[in-house]
Amino acid sequence: MIREYFPDAYCKSVFSIDYKKLYAKGIRALLFDIDNTLVHHGDDATPEIEALFRRLHRMGLKTILITDNDQARTQRFLRNLDVPYICDANKPSPEAYLRALQMLQVKKSQAVVIGDQIFKDIRGANNSGIPSILVQFIRAPGETWIGWRRYLEYLLLAVWRMTRSHRPGEHICNKNER
Repeated sequence: MIREYFPDAYCKSVFSIDYKKLYAKGIRALLFDIDNTLVHHGDDATPEIEALFRRLHRMGLKTILITDNDQARTQRFLRNLDVPYICDANKPSPEAYLRALQMLQVKKSQAVVIGDQIFKDIRGANNSGIPSILVQFIRAPGETWIGWRRYLEYLLLAVWRMTRSHRPGEHICNKNER
């Protein structure tokens, strides 16, 4: 039961993921969360995020956003990006994840979910049978309170680290940024 909260890999950020290695392993689609995965909660896409998506698309990777945000917030984030999305996703329910696969026309084995929350993003990926990458959540400068759920995530991540030698996909982060 605890394994439903375990990611397949854990990386420092979306910028530390080795997307070329994912592509070489047959991954063709990336299902991203927005808040605290790509940008701090509520922020617009940054020039760095926009450049990342352009690079991913040039590599031949399809992308989609799966978010619990409403449409107005999601469209504001996507102002300079041409990326499909599913908002009001009700994560960790598998429906949005499976719909994303249909929209991108890929199999579960060809996709990876990338998010910052174990209880929503990773659990939703696992409930859907899709591999996942957990990234460290983006924290605002000077932010001191992170919420009880984040402390529970730290505990689950510690257990995952002790058992991960048997998990596939753990070597897809750039070595200096694990």
